[in-house]
Amino acid sequence: MSPGSGRSDPVEGGLPEPAELEPVAGSLALDLDGPDGAAATRADWEKAAAAVLRKSRRIGEGDPDDVVWARLSRTTLDGVQIGPLGIPGEVDDLAGPARPTSPGGHDIRIELLGADERRLNTEALADLEGGATSLWLHADRATGLHAVLDGVLLDLAPVVLDPVGEPVVVAQRFLDRLGDTTPAEGTNLGAPATAADEELVAVAHLALDAGVRAVVVDGSAIHDGGASDGQELGWSMAAAVRVLRVLESAGVEPERAAGLIEFRYAATDEQFPTIAKMRAARVLWSRVLQACGTAPVEQRQHAVTSRPMMSRYDPWVNMLRSTVAAFSATVGGADAVTVQPFDRPLGRPDAFGRRIARNQMHLLLSESHVGAVADPAGGAWAVERLTHDLAAAGWRQLQALEGGACIDDAIATTVSARDRQVALRTRPITGLTEFPNLAETLPEREGGPDAVRRHGAPFEALRDDPAKASVFLATLGPVAAHTARATFATNLLAAGGIGVESGTYDGQRVVCLAGAEAAYDGSGEQTAAALREAGAQRVIVAGKPRDWADDSCAMGVDALAFLTRTREALA
Repeated sequence: MSPGSGRSDPVEGGLPEPAELEPVAGSLALDLDGPDGAAATRADWEKAAAAVLRKSRRIGEGDPDDVVWARLSRTTLDGVQIGPLGIPGEVDDLAGPARPTSPGGHDIRIELLGADERRLNTEALADLEGGATSLWLHADRATGLHAVLDGVLLDLAPVVLDPVGEPVVVAQRFLDRLGDTTPAEGTNLGAPATAADEELVAVAHLALDAGVRAVVVDGSAIHDGGASDGQELGWSMAAAVRVLRVLESAGVEPERAAGLIEFRYAATDEQFPTIAKMRAARVLWSRVLQACGTAPVEQRQHAVTSRPMMSRYDPWVNMLRSTVAAFSATVGGADAVTVQPFDRPLGRPDAFGRRIARNQMHLLLSESHVGAVADPAGGAWAVERLTHDLAAAGWRQLQALEGGACIDDAIATTVSARDRQVALRTRPITGLTEFPNLAETLPEREGGPDAVRRHGAPFEALRDDPAKASVFLATLGPVAAHTARATFATNLLAAGGIGVESGTYDGQRVVCLAGAEAAYDGSGEQTAAALREAGAQRVIVAGKPRDWADDSCAMGVDALAFLTRTREALA
């Protein structure tokens, strides 16, 4: 970006496309202890992994050992392949990444959201007293910032504004509250990168005069809408490039403008993709500034644990999800981390939920020492490969957006693909699509569920309206023979809000048979016929389809479609 040009062209050249993996010689040492104490080779690992997959029938007896790479690899929603093992050959074609200069996660940021100013003030003071170090404050013209921030030491606790409309007005009101106080490092007036040009310019000048940051590029917002990691990265870079262009046209040099920007990203419970995403964001930001002809400016990152990954049912599992997400964000180098309280999907988090969220970060930092080392995942072959591939996916998305593509269309495709994975339960959600508990009592929170569409939304809708009738479970053969399939069917039905009864048949409209294949061959058809004669109108078999059954359920079934059919039969 040349001074005075009013525009940059950061996508010229672009990142290199991920190179095809070159075949690695079978004698390559993987630094694993072999049976004789010597370094194991790739062939040794393939042989051992293939033996396990043959035993579980995931590969055939005649398949070569090296087929394990295809069987154990998975592809992300961005089309990035994640292999089962990191090997040196994966990084041969990669340039050095842009690494964080200091450990991440030391800024524990809490979110303040709502209209009750006294309550917000009470929450802010309690969180800061409990160890939070900065505030993320949603505010509009009507928010009384003096009341909300009463007692907050603004020279010690940074405040990042999230203005709901009129960012210039909110910024000015905050600066009036700040007065002569020297603002804490990290304070940000929070103009959204999507704000109008004149609003961005006005807030930037206010920020420069006050010595604070001005703009937040909020990638987590499109994550909430269903975006993939690559789409979130690409959109954030496109938004940041727009900010640089707008401010440069107003006379703010690109390097100075870059220092006004903070990036916000979602952290999910997919550990390695989240680590790689934080690292890839730095790679992309460095590449953008390089293409602009601007000196490097460290990217300021704020990570927020994902709201869509959470569940309203069995919400306690959200603690596990958000802990993994916060761990990953910190390892990835995020400067500030906000852990969403486990009860956020139920309504307004209470004091317990907020305290648990704070303490999750305290445990990670003070007891696990996650933030003691800068870039601890750096140098790991698998992480470096994934970082590069996510950066390449983000760069392609940036180029598409620069070319006029609509991000909403790309997100819609991603949402459809993710919904399909959730329906097939290849993307399981513990407590919702897997191991649901129909007898649970949910905590009550005021305000009701939040508006974000969670990944398990279709299953939550089924649980919200539980089936009025139950399915009768008829087991065939000894306990050892039918337990696995009976448990599978019971859990699957519960994921759709359908209860199961067993024992003596009492006229239920839908029945499910569970047993071994031999039992189905021997007495399955007769049992199904007897149940139909007794009043059953639909017979399901747990396992492979049978001619004498109306439906079947097994691993790989479209769970959402199966549950919908079953509920219709029950109704």
